[in-house]
Amino acid sequence: MPSTTVLPGFTGYRGPVLHFIGDPVTKEPEKNYEYLEDGLLVVSGGKVLVCKDAVEAMKEFGDDLEVVDCSDKLIMPGFIDCHVHYPQIDIVGSYGEQLLEWLQNYVFPAEAQYKDVDYANKVAKIFCNELLKNGTTTALTFCTVHKESVDALFTAAQERNMLMIAGKVLMDNEKFVPDFLREDCQQSYEESKALIAKWHTNGRCLYAVTPRFAVSSTPEELELAGKLCAEHAQEGVYMHTHLNENNSEIALAKEIHDCDSYLGIYHKHGLTGPKSVFAHCVHMEDAEWDRMKETNSAMAFCPTSNLFLGSGLVDLQAVHDKGIRCGLGTDIGAGTSFCQLETLNEAYKVGQMRKFKMSSLAQYHLATLASAGALSLDHRIGNFLPGKEADFVVLDLCATPLMERRIAQCKTLEEKLFVLSTLGDDRCVAATYVMGVQQYQRAQVDGSLE
Repeated sequence: MPSTTVLPGFTGYRGPVLHFIGDPVTKEPEKNYEYLEDGLLVVSGGKVLVCKDAVEAMKEFGDDLEVVDCSDKLIMPGFIDCHVHYPQIDIVGSYGEQLLEWLQNYVFPAEAQYKDVDYANKVAKIFCNELLKNGTTTALTFCTVHKESVDALFTAAQERNMLMIAGKVLMDNEKFVPDFLREDCQQSYEESKALIAKWHTNGRCLYAVTPRFAVSSTPEELELAGKLCAEHAQEGVYMHTHLNENNSEIALAKEIHDCDSYLGIYHKHGLTGPKSVFAHCVHMEDAEWDRMKETNSAMAFCPTSNLFLGSGLVDLQAVHDKGIRCGLGTDIGAGTSFCQLETLNEAYKVGQMRKFKMSSLAQYHLATLASAGALSLDHRIGNFLPGKEADFVVLDLCATPLMERRIAQCKTLEEKLFVLSTLGDDRCVAATYVMGVQQYQRAQVDGSLE
């Protein structure tokens, strides 16, 4: 889709542009987003130079800027996936279990294969390509206990210049973890330190200390995970785990760690804080929400996974009222789609079941700037302010005949966005750009309702 620019080092993308400056869930949402019916996004050196009205912008650049025509599309910041498991792509749609049984029957056998370097490399490439095909440019992902799985993912991400956060999974509890995945906690600590030194801030790669969840780790391992976080706090290393996903999980975690609060288990080992991201947070106590706020910890809302495993419905009203930093996660493979459009569709339904009405503007803020904020990356990505890294997606709101017919009836931007998240999927992603370079382009879409 892009062509060589006449003005060296500069490329313009002209068409409707939407991005968020703040949270639109306010009394004056129009102050927190910018929609340009005829906008121009100018990229230079992989970063946003300017995003403004096209007519005004072209006065500055004139005919020296060759422009990519996106006039029949919608340009938005790239989607951000705040919780996903790259080793689980081959078990998406595995039938009939809830969390603990699902892990034993499907997840652990699948993850055992990642000791094979060639296998890990192959799947990592497929995973990154699938993200890009769905308009996702940044992800926070679990690997497996194998250090090779981390190397494979970061290598694949670097080949595509993607901003990727990941880490080696920590699991040492013999009462839950099968022998073929269990590792000595000291060995895991040492391997994690080596991986941090190798990958954290290497290009656009960032590292996350990754205890799977309290059930699969002993207190000794969680203590070492906290030690890793403390030792590398100044470097901005992340912590990524699961929290309060399933009632059976919660009871087991409290029993193993002799603690009356699930979040309290992590907190006492130094695993809460601004760089800590907790997936799910379905069954939260009021005191846990308060501690999340006090420690400025973030959560990843994973609606397709929570519905698929029958885990429960996140209390989105509490998330809003407590001011919790919250991003959107697909949680592949319990999640059922890589596509954040489909994830937003389910997010809206969870809100409906919880009597929390999520506006279409709130949906897209969640998938972009809010997710960047949850990952402490909103200074780098998430919108089109000058200097931001130019990760963006070009969306086709008429990707299918049904969508084209439905969009024709819409009178407002909000209506169009809601149709996009309700009927949209990966077919709506016309192109995905990473640091201003096109990494995915959709094949021609044909079809008719006639």
